[in-house]
Amino acid sequence: MLCRVIALCVVAFLVSGCVTERSGLDFSAMSRKVGPPKAGHARIVVFREKAYGGLFDQGWDVKLNGEQLSELKTGTYVYADRPAGRHRLTSTAPMFPGVTQHDITVVAGRTYFFLAKVSERAHKLNAMSAAGGLTGFVVASAMTAGDANPGPLDFFPIEETAARTMLTDLRSAEPESR
Repeated sequence: MLCRVIALCVVAFLVSGCVTERSGLDFSAMSRKVGPPKAGHARIVVFREKAYGGLFDQGWDVKLNGEQLSELKTGTYVYADRPAGRHRLTSTAPMFPGVTQHDITVVAGRTYFFLAKVSERAHKLNAMSAAGGLTGFVVASAMTAGDANPGPLDFFPIEETAARTMLTDLRSAEPESR
Protein backbone atom coordinates (compact mmCIF):
# COMPACT_ATOMS: atom_id res chain seq x y z
CA MET A 1 0.00 0.00 0.00
CA LEU A 2 2.81 2.40 0.88
CA CYS A 3 4.44 1.77 -2.52
CA ARG A 4 1.21 2.78 -4.30
CA VAL A 5 0.98 6.01 -2.32
CA ILE A 6 4.60 6.86 -3.07
CA ALA A 7 4.13 6.02 -6.77
CA LEU A 8 1.02 8.21 -6.98
CA CYS A 9 2.85 11.09 -5.27
CA VAL A 10 5.73 10.82 -7.73
CA VAL A 11 3.32 10.79 -10.70
CA ALA A 12 1.41 13.78 -9.30
CA PHE A 13 4.66 15.68 -8.81
CA LEU A 14 5.81 14.97 -12.36
CA VAL A 15 2.47 15.93 -13.87
CA SER A 16 2.25 19.16 -11.85
CA GLY A 17 5.61 20.27 -13.23
CA CYS A 18 4.20 20.21 -16.75
CA VAL A 19 1.11 22.26 -16.04
CA THR A 20 2.65 25.73 -16.29
CA GLU A 21 4.15 25.35 -19.80
CA ARG A 22 2.20 27.57 -22.20
CA SER A 23 1.92 27.12 -25.94
CA GLY A 24 0.83 30.56 -27.25
CA LEU A 25 3.02 32.98 -29.18
CA ASP A 26 5.75 34.79 -27.31
CA PHE A 27 5.42 38.58 -27.27
CA SER A 28 7.98 39.37 -29.98
CA ALA A 29 6.42 36.78 -32.35
CA MET A 30 2.96 38.20 -31.67
CA SER A 31 4.21 41.75 -32.31
CA ARG A 32 5.71 40.69 -35.66
CA LYS A 33 2.56 38.77 -36.65
CA VAL A 34 0.02 41.43 -35.61
CA GLY A 35 2.13 44.53 -36.28
CA PRO A 36 1.74 47.85 -34.48
CA PRO A 37 -1.64 49.14 -33.30
CA LYS A 38 -3.72 50.64 -36.09
CA ALA A 39 -3.86 54.41 -36.48
CA GLY A 40 -5.46 56.17 -33.52
CA HIS A 41 -5.06 53.15 -31.24
CA ALA A 42 -2.71 52.09 -28.44
CA ARG A 43 -1.85 48.57 -27.32
CA ILE A 44 -2.47 47.56 -23.71
CA VAL A 45 -0.59 44.47 -22.51
CA VAL A 46 -1.24 42.80 -19.15
CA PHE A 47 1.02 39.98 -18.04
CA ARG A 48 1.57 37.55 -15.20
CA GLU A 49 5.09 36.46 -14.31
CA LYS A 50 6.31 32.95 -14.84
CA ALA A 51 6.25 30.98 -11.59
CA TYR A 52 5.13 27.68 -10.22
CA GLY A 53 1.43 27.48 -11.03
CA GLY A 54 0.72 24.21 -9.27
CA LEU A 55 -1.85 21.62 -10.22
CA PHE A 56 -4.67 24.15 -10.32
CA ASP A 57 -3.28 27.24 -12.04
CA GLN A 58 -6.41 29.33 -11.99
CA GLY A 59 -6.58 32.05 -14.58
CA TRP A 60 -7.12 35.55 -13.29
CA ASP A 61 -10.11 37.53 -14.48
CA VAL A 62 -8.96 40.68 -16.28
CA LYS A 63 -11.32 43.06 -18.07
CA LEU A 64 -10.61 46.14 -20.14
CA ASN A 65 -13.52 48.60 -20.18
CA GLY A 66 -15.77 45.77 -18.99
CA GLU A 67 -14.74 43.45 -21.84
CA GLN A 68 -13.36 40.09 -20.70
CA LEU A 69 -9.82 39.34 -21.85
CA SER A 70 -8.51 35.76 -21.88
CA GLU A 71 -7.78 34.26 -18.47
CA LEU A 72 -4.37 35.37 -17.31
CA LYS A 73 -2.54 32.25 -16.19
CA THR A 74 0.98 31.92 -14.81
CA GLY A 75 3.52 32.84 -17.48
CA THR A 76 1.06 34.42 -19.91
CA TYR A 77 0.07 37.81 -21.26
CA VAL A 78 -3.06 39.28 -22.83
CA TYR A 79 -3.31 42.36 -25.01
CA ALA A 80 -5.90 44.58 -26.63
CA ASP A 81 -5.70 47.53 -28.99
CA ARG A 82 -7.94 50.41 -27.99
CA PRO A 83 -8.50 54.00 -29.17
CA ALA A 84 -6.48 56.72 -27.50
CA GLY A 85 -8.08 58.05 -24.34
CA ARG A 86 -9.20 56.85 -20.91
CA HIS A 87 -9.69 53.16 -20.16
CA ARG A 88 -10.21 50.98 -17.10
CA LEU A 89 -8.61 47.67 -16.18
CA THR A 90 -10.70 45.67 -13.70
CA SER A 91 -10.47 42.31 -11.97
CA THR A 92 -12.76 40.22 -9.82
CA ALA A 93 -12.47 36.80 -8.25
CA PRO A 94 -15.11 34.30 -7.16
CA MET A 95 -16.09 34.84 -3.51
CA PHE A 96 -13.71 37.82 -3.21
CA PRO A 97 -15.34 40.84 -1.56
CA GLY A 98 -14.00 43.56 -3.84
CA VAL A 99 -13.14 44.72 -7.36
CA THR A 100 -9.81 46.00 -8.63
CA GLN A 101 -10.16 49.13 -10.77
CA HIS A 102 -7.17 50.76 -12.43
CA ASP A 103 -7.77 53.78 -14.68
CA ILE A 104 -5.31 54.55 -17.46
CA THR A 105 -4.99 57.10 -20.23
CA VAL A 106 -3.31 55.94 -23.44
CA VAL A 107 -1.83 57.79 -26.40
CA ALA A 108 -2.18 56.51 -29.96
CA GLY A 109 0.74 54.53 -31.33
CA ARG A 110 2.17 53.51 -27.94
CA THR A 111 2.20 50.21 -26.10
CA TYR A 112 1.44 50.15 -22.38
CA PHE A 113 2.55 47.27 -20.16
CA PHE A 114 1.02 46.23 -16.82
CA LEU A 115 2.24 43.53 -14.49
CA ALA A 116 -0.63 41.83 -12.65
CA LYS A 117 0.06 40.60 -9.13
CA VAL A 118 -2.05 39.43 -6.22
CA SER A 119 -3.06 42.47 -4.19
CA GLU A 120 -2.01 43.11 -0.62
CA ARG A 121 -5.63 42.69 0.48
CA ALA A 122 -5.85 39.29 -1.22
CA HIS A 123 -2.67 38.19 0.58
CA LYS A 124 -4.17 39.26 3.93
CA LEU A 125 -7.50 37.53 3.24
CA ASN A 126 -5.79 34.31 2.16
CA ALA A 127 -3.56 34.28 5.25
CA MET A 128 -6.41 34.97 7.65
CA SER A 129 -8.71 32.40 6.06
CA ALA A 130 -5.92 29.80 6.17
CA ALA A 131 -5.34 30.53 9.85
CA GLY A 132 -8.93 31.09 10.96
CA GLY A 133 -11.18 29.52 8.33
CA LEU A 134 -14.39 31.32 7.46
CA THR A 135 -14.23 33.37 10.65
CA GLY A 136 -10.73 34.54 9.76
CA PHE A 137 -11.91 35.47 6.27
CA VAL A 138 -14.83 37.52 7.63
CA VAL A 139 -12.60 39.28 10.18
CA ALA A 140 -9.95 40.03 7.54
CA SER A 141 -12.63 41.32 5.14
CA ALA A 142 -13.81 43.80 7.76
CA MET A 143 -10.26 44.81 8.68
CA THR A 144 -9.20 45.40 5.06
CA ALA A 145 -12.42 47.01 3.81
CA GLY A 146 -10.75 50.43 3.72
CA ASP A 147 -7.68 49.34 1.71
CA ALA A 148 -6.80 51.55 -1.25
CA ASN A 149 -7.36 48.60 -3.61
CA PRO A 150 -10.30 46.47 -2.48
CA GLY A 151 -9.81 43.96 -5.32
CA PRO A 152 -7.88 40.73 -5.84
CA LEU A 153 -5.14 42.09 -8.16
CA ASP A 154 -2.83 45.06 -8.52
CA PHE A 155 -1.82 46.34 -11.97
CA PHE A 156 1.68 47.83 -11.98
CA PRO A 157 2.72 49.95 -14.99
CA ILE A 158 6.08 48.73 -16.31
CA GLU A 159 8.48 50.72 -18.49
CA GLU A 160 8.69 49.32 -22.04
CA THR A 161 12.31 48.10 -22.01
CA ALA A 162 11.88 46.28 -18.70
CA ALA A 163 8.50 44.87 -19.78
CA ARG A 164 9.88 43.46 -23.04
CA THR A 165 12.62 41.74 -21.04
CA MET A 166 10.06 40.31 -18.61
CA LEU A 167 7.85 39.14 -21.49
CA THR A 168 10.67 37.18 -23.18
CA ASP A 169 9.62 33.79 -21.77
CA LEU A 170 5.89 34.43 -21.49
CA ARG A 171 3.27 33.12 -23.91
CA SER A 172 0.00 34.55 -25.11
CA ALA A 173 -3.06 33.46 -23.18
CA GLU A 174 -5.05 33.89 -26.39
CA PRO A 175 -5.42 31.34 -29.18
CA GLU A 176 -2.83 31.74 -31.93
CA SER A 177 -5.56 32.18 -34.55
CA ARG A 178 -6.34 35.69 -33.27
